[in-house]
Amino acid sequence: MVTKVVTLENVSKKFGKVQAVNNVSFSIEKGSTVAILGPNGAGKTTTISMMLGLLDPNEGKVELFGQSPKQVVVRNKIGAMMQEVSVMDLLKVGEVLTMFRSYYSSPLSMEELIALTGLDKDDLKKKAENLSGGQRRRLGFAIALAGNPDLVFLDEPTVGLDTTARGEFWKKVESLKEKGKTIIFSTHYLQEADDFSDRIILFNNGEIIADGNPEDIKRNLTTRSVSFETEEPDAVMRMERVNTVVKCYEKAGTVYAVTEDTDFVLSELFRLNISAKNIRINQGRLDDVFEQLTGDKEEAEAG
Repeated sequence: MVTKVVTLENVSKKFGKVQAVNNVSFSIEKGSTVAILGPNGAGKTTTISMMLGLLDPNEGKVELFGQSPKQVVVRNKIGAMMQEVSVMDLLKVGEVLTMFRSYYSSPLSMEELIALTGLDKDDLKKKAENLSGGQRRRLGFAIALAGNPDLVFLDEPTVGLDTTARGEFWKKVESLKEKGKTIIFSTHYLQEADDFSDRIILFNNGEIIADGNPEDIKRNLTTRSVSFETEEPDAVMRMERVNTVVKCYEKAGTVYAVTEDTDFVLSELFRLNISAKNIRINQGRLDDVFEQLTGDKEEAEAG
């Protein structure tokens, strides 16, 4: 039986005259990994804050595990990694984690926290104020997991991390998913949402404008391309003349013909007798969807 971990029904939130969230409804099932995306000011952060019980909606209902997110029994089941980790800098990392573990009835062991977050025993001996940016992010991750939560919120978790560290972080998140945890995250790195989420909820102007798995969203909302390799120098020019081809370009020895009708472009490729190999149909990118739906090119390029 499917269990709903999060339920929002007709939720709205205003700040003065500004409508931050407008009549939003959705539910999130146990064991799913959901990315909540949107340009700055779209309403995603306000929505996450209401799910965490940090803000109250003006209208509608927010429930976690069938209860108010402010209930102690609910708080005992959730963990949150926020963008900024604020801890007592004079405490050592091990002391910070011991303190947070003490708040929960069934916390993870220190050994489990180390294994899950990438901290090591030397890190535990360091004062929080002496941590590097990457170590600080790992500490924030460990704090979020200290209580062995069933539901984990990750707010821009890989900001400031290099590509390698980001990859390692998402491997840790995948291990949580394998344990049946429910994960809700926001990110400006759209490729992360594409690679690691089961579902994307896209906000704009306080409303949900797309909701589904990444492949369905891309399939329904973006153009695709036919790509191929060829040694014919005029291949791009010839393919540009094909009806339904929006644009055609060459990159790293491969020609890409962007279109909404891949079948027609394939038939024309053979009709024109262009010598081609490694022919592929490529799905659109998530940043194309983001830009198409929100009109926010800057955000789409952020990832």
